[in-house]
Amino acid sequence: MPLSEHEQQLLAQLEKQLHEEDPRFASTMHKEAARGRGSMRNLVLGVVIAVVGLGVLLAGVSTHLIVVGVLGFVLMAAGAYVATLRSKAAPGEVPGTGRSPRSPRDSSSASGKSSTFLQNLEEKWDRRNQGGR
Repeated sequence: MPLSEHEQQLLAQLEKQLHEEDPRFASTMHKEAARGRGSMRNLVLGVVIAVVGLGVLLAGVSTHLIVVGVLGFVLMAAGAYVATLRSKAAPGEVPGTGRSPRSPRDSSSASGKSSTFLQNLEEKWDRRNQGGR
């Protein structure tokens, strides 16, 4: 389920503030996120190939043709490999969204709002922790 417009703006603000506060950590996290995400297209294609391979394997077993069975097994293995391939996001692009972290929607006033937003969150957190003691 895609993020709503408001959630996308909040995420962009948080990413922007993270890049401003700790650019080294942010770049490390971005690389790991891009490396760790699989592609939905690769997953579907891999499952289809694996299912076809299973069918070929069963056909090879039922006809007692070893070559067909081995071919089916190889297809199943290829399907598993394709399903686990990582997606390659364009440089500076947030994986899975197709847009850069600093989209044109972000205006100069948004950075001021993000700092106020985060300050409000911090104040709420402090009040909650003080009130709980």
